[in-house]
Amino acid sequence: MTRCRIVSVVFTLWCLCDSVFGGSLLQHTSVSLDGKWIVSNSNGSLTFTAEVPGCVHTDLYRHGLIQDPYFRFNDLSHGWISLDNWTYTTTLSVTSEFRTKQEVLLVFDGVDTVSSVWLNGVNVGDTDNMFRRYGFSVKDHLKDGDNVLKVSFLSPVLYAAERRRHSSYRVPPECPPDVQKGVCHVNFIRKAQCSFSWDWGPSFPTMGLWKEVRLEAFDVLQLLQVSAVPSYNSSLSQWSVQVELFVDAVQLTNCQITVSVPELDSEQTFHTQFVPGKTKNVFVLNIEKSDQVKLWWPHTHGRQPFYVLSVRGLQDKLLLLDTRSKVYFRTVELVQEPIPGSPGLSFYFRINNKPIFLKGSNWIPAHSFQNQVSPALVRNLLQSAVDVNMNALRVWGGGVYEQDLFYSVCDELGIMIWQDFMFACAMYPTEEDFIETVREEVVQQVTRLKSHPSIIIWSGNNENEAALATDWFDIPVSERPVYLKDYVTLYVNNIRKIVQMEDQSRPFLVSSPTNGAESEQEGWVAADPYDTHYGDTHFYSYLSDCWDWTTFPRTRFASEYGFQSWPSFSTLQPVSVADDWSYNSDFVSHRQHHQDGNQQMLEQAALHFHLPNSTDPLKRFTDTIYITQVMQAQCIKTQTEFYRRSQTEIIEGKGQTMGALYWQLNDIWQAPSWSSIEFGGKWKMLHYFAQNFFAAVLPVAFEAADTLWVYAVSDLSQDLKLTAVVAVYSWAQFDPVCSLKSDALLVPGGSAVVIFKQPVAALLAGCGGCTRATCFLTFHLEDSSGQQGPTNHHFLCSPKDAAGLQRPNITAKVQQSDASITVSLHTDSVAPFVWLDVGNIPGRFSCNGFLMVSRNMTVRFEAWRPTSATEVSKSLTVLSLTDVY
Repeated sequence: MTRCRIVSVVFTLWCLCDSVFGGSLLQHTSVSLDGKWIVSNSNGSLTFTAEVPGCVHTDLYRHGLIQDPYFRFNDLSHGWISLDNWTYTTTLSVTSEFRTKQEVLLVFDGVDTVSSVWLNGVNVGDTDNMFRRYGFSVKDHLKDGDNVLKVSFLSPVLYAAERRRHSSYRVPPECPPDVQKGVCHVNFIRKAQCSFSWDWGPSFPTMGLWKEVRLEAFDVLQLLQVSAVPSYNSSLSQWSVQVELFVDAVQLTNCQITVSVPELDSEQTFHTQFVPGKTKNVFVLNIEKSDQVKLWWPHTHGRQPFYVLSVRGLQDKLLLLDTRSKVYFRTVELVQEPIPGSPGLSFYFRINNKPIFLKGSNWIPAHSFQNQVSPALVRNLLQSAVDVNMNALRVWGGGVYEQDLFYSVCDELGIMIWQDFMFACAMYPTEEDFIETVREEVVQQVTRLKSHPSIIIWSGNNENEAALATDWFDIPVSERPVYLKDYVTLYVNNIRKIVQMEDQSRPFLVSSPTNGAESEQEGWVAADPYDTHYGDTHFYSYLSDCWDWTTFPRTRFASEYGFQSWPSFSTLQPVSVADDWSYNSDFVSHRQHHQDGNQQMLEQAALHFHLPNSTDPLKRFTDTIYITQVMQAQCIKTQTEFYRRSQTEIIEGKGQTMGALYWQLNDIWQAPSWSSIEFGGKWKMLHYFAQNFFAAVLPVAFEAADTLWVYAVSDLSQDLKLTAVVAVYSWAQFDPVCSLKSDALLVPGGSAVVIFKQPVAALLAGCGGCTRATCFLTFHLEDSSGQQGPTNHHFLCSPKDAAGLQRPNITAKVQQSDASITVSLHTDSVAPFVWLDVGNIPGRFSCNGFLMVSRNMTVRFEAWRPTSATEVSKSLTVLSLTDVY
């Protein structure tokens, strides 16, 4: 049995207290229990060392007792793990000095999920919620010397099934669709909902101590959490900071608390009493130099400065507590107001009194096994978001509340977070014990996260209002009131009520999608939660032509939309074998968890592209992967540009779109999905496209009634005077056939305006005999200082119908200068969707998937590990559209 050594850890948050026994200074002591434990299954046939934090699956794999869970079909073959019960055991040594503390707590920051905790044979507590921190008083159960600690886990699958059996009525859905290869009744357990499977992820119902474990001992009190939430009084032009100290006190303690922000010359002293038990203590610091406060802004709208908040506590001149934390100043409003000349209400965010268009995506868990989500992984994904001009992410409600680092990095980078609570695509039970654990979950998560300026809204659930309103689960009309009552009980009477008590600094929505204020008026479940005159919408259509912008809803806010693609061959290769490398293989079918998803991708691609038909099976497979990525990138480009150009116009009562968050940013495993970043961090073509369609200044072209329209879209604060330059190219040559230029037009900051308009027939007639089949367009915006924003493209016909489009001969030369690696390309003909790939060398190109209309082009490669021009050159492949025909 593994022995756990006691190590005294000094935290940033610490306290020194007057001992009630002798007047000496006694320090709060924290002992980490992380590290090596022993894990065994229910019958003792498997016993091995485990890492804490961790989970059973990753420890089994580490010991070679199972294959890589992500390899081939192992999500099915490893299903036995989650059907067994497992026990974690460690032995800890405790000194008599440690046991003399007035209070000793055994603290679990995260337990996944249903367990009983035993210390020296005594049950000291139980857990039933992955999202809660648990603290059990264990002073009376400790002894000098060795102490045996056991955490006995119940199978989450069997527990959820047992809860369902004891339910007096059906709480749908009973099980996921068969295509997801998952397990049932996940809505009965407070655990990552996607861990039982999803349409983009596997079924791995994990068990384990997934966050830190420790003993905490103290004599008078310990500081559990500090939160600092600024607010602005516009009538007084006064900033203040509400500071909350969450304290666990053994005895009544008088204290003098001094709160200060030194950089702003602001300090106030308060006299308070900490009463025994866990309490929240609130202090409000008025900022003296409010006119000098530097504001936190979303990415591309300004900087993200912070100030240091200091909190010191004295008791009879003895330092009781001393802590420092970051505080950011910003305001956020969700504006839902009548729009002149339009039915419904607006729906947009105002940050620091400025309307902001949210550009971004949706975040899912970055791994099935949370202990594998490293700081480097988190930083890479978030940096990849801002590198393509995103300013917002929605943390989706079927995963986990992310680790502290995630939100801290979002604070630093200026990424706004739409934060769901962890409920998704289901009805939920409302038994008192379920509601009670949810209450504690919500209090803890709001307390932990509300100091982060990046979080701009709380949302109660993902798609549950829509599921109830549009009857996803075939609920009989006579039973509908039961589920409406449960919905209001859980999300309104409990979650919403708690959030509004704990955090008045940001808005709360009950669901997404929702009609927002209108849903509230309709009793919290609107007749049509997808009404584009209100709130946010989720929209998916895989059968309609994604190049036809008229199929998209002209919504106030698009919080989900997307198309699937396959990840690169280099991402799939490590978890597959040669027999799997065919689009019709069992592996390819198994990895697709969306009904008919593989066929839908091909059908959508075939609308505009020739499908790959190589006689070489491997080439045909890799070419098909490529064409799905081209299709996805072009589809999301078209839809996102539609939303961006709709931000300042109302047509037939619809529009004023102020957000575009496509589904989804990242992947949980190596499989087809809606993501723009593959598992492992590699960018798909879609993510490269996002660099342009999320640019601060963007030209957007589309056709309506055989007329070409070009909009100038600007997210900038200042106005620009812009000209549109439209170049008409032949597929058969490099030099433009002709070029057109609009008059300069004033484009106000934060707007989208028409800058160029011309019938397509007239445009082509004036361009040397061009036809829709022989020519295409590129276009950009200019002001007096030169080009503003990216160059965009518009095809006048489907590429499969393009006349004169040839198969190019593209050569590449890789060079290295200092730490910079460049790829110089030369082509002998126009090449659409040029794709550079360096296999498993981690990194990204400065651009990729581009339309090459010049003979020469140079692209930079940013490596995420040491590499060389030689290695990159050996791994480099270059592909363009006609190479797969």
